Amino acid sequence: MFDSLANALGSAYRSIVGQKVLTEKNVDEGIRSVRQALLEADVNFQVAKEFIADVKQRALGQDVLTAVDPGQQFVKVFHDALTALLGGQTTGLPVTDNPPLILMMCGLQGSGKTTTCAKLALWLRKNKKKNPLLVAADLQRPAAVEQLQSLGKQLGIAVYAEPVTARPPEVCRRGIEHAHKFQHDVVILDTAGRLHIDELLMQELQEVQARCKPHGVLLLCDSMLGQDAVNSAKEFHSRLPLHGLILTKVDGDARGGAALSIVKVTGRPILFAGTGEKPDDLEEFDPSRMAGRILGMGDVVGLVEKAQSVIDEKEAEAQAKKLQKGQFTFEDFLSQLNMIRKLGPLKKVLGMLPGVGQMLKDVDLDDAHFKRIEAIILSMSPRERRNPEVIDTPRRRRIALGSGNQLEAVHGLIKQFKMMQDMMKKLGKGGGFGPGGMGDLEGMLGMGKKGGPQSGMGGMGGRGFPGGRGGFPGGRRF
Repeated sequence: MFDSLANALGSAYRSIVGQKVLTEKNVDEGIRSVRQALLEADVNFQVAKEFIADVKQRALGQDVLTAVDPGQQFVKVFHDALTALLGGQTTGLPVTDNPPLILMMCGLQGSGKTTTCAKLALWLRKNKKKNPLLVAADLQRPAAVEQLQSLGKQLGIAVYAEPVTARPPEVCRRGIEHAHKFQHDVVILDTAGRLHIDELLMQELQEVQARCKPHGVLLLCDSMLGQDAVNSAKEFHSRLPLHGLILTKVDGDARGGAALSIVKVTGRPILFAGTGEKPDDLEEFDPSRMAGRILGMGDVVGLVEKAQSVIDEKEAEAQAKKLQKGQFTFEDFLSQLNMIRKLGPLKKVLGMLPGVGQMLKDVDLDDAHFKRIEAIILSMSPRERRNPEVIDTPRRRRIALGSGNQLEAVHGLIKQFKMMQDMMKKLGKGGGFGPGGMGDLEGMLGMGKKGGPQSGMGGMGGRGFPGGRGGFPGGRRF
């Protein structure tokens, strides 16, 4: 979402590299492209103006360290200013000594409100060990109640619903009574949205808030809307006591202006960010870590947290030891692939590593290759997976036919697998990858530049892991 801004900050950084000290002249040169990028990202004009002034003051202020490289100092200045713009510190959900905790969700229609209610309930159950109740109080949108019930059934979360002829404030009140009776410690009220802000919507929401007295009113903001999201947030905040914001569709192609403007304009923090369509694609919003992502510094902490939640540590440790000894089999390889897939789209995962996001800017990673590789491995017999050396040409033909691939694809996978075994043996003995730099990374992941032919062995890459978009050796596609 922040690609254009990240590119502009990269240009600004490069203009400072090599300078002996930060001066008003080179700082002005550095932030000129940033100012343009902020406006192109649909950041509120006044917010952009104040942000640039803040950066300039920090860069030329007394806190600049002369012993630190100016380029690195410039990045730190931007990181601190971005962190402050995004809210400064992580702010959590409200707490109460008398459960249930009541959270009222509101927002415009189409912002992903109902889906986010289910995501938040799942997050509370997994991370806070809560027993949430979803209350279906959106009685305006067709099938909204059925959608929430379906999500609740899918995730194993209780849903309270009434006929659409009921009034939303009464449904919410009775839903809270139901939570008391059945010992739910969190209640999430899914209220109705509109295509645009209108008086009837606000009156209904104000009545729900007055009757139910929620501990926190959470506003969902669609990051795809840009300035419209900021304007609607201002209107909601003027009518309701907002506790915080949830930014949805952060994984989309939006320009990112809403995220950078909304906190400054409303004075309310962003609590969560929706990062995908899956039920567990909801992350606590950390201003410092988000600033690091925008600046290309990655989010290693976030990656580790995600890995800890989806990967079996003992299994990963055992497979790492086998890999170093060269005892890695296709069964182990398939298990590793499945663990990687649990982390999410490959490009998104790699983008959380420092510096890798910019390298992958023009690279096309096709996650569908995981499924194709899986098909080939599953077409092998258990003996063949454990002992790849027994896979002769007739067996390879059978595997290709069984997986719906060409024979060359099977040849390529087995060849790359053996190369990976040899490489990991070398690393286990203290060796290295050798020369190649980015070429080694592209080869291992099978990456190709968008709009251009792939080098080396096509989609398999030249040196290791399969991937990319062109298929297997010789550029053949599946």
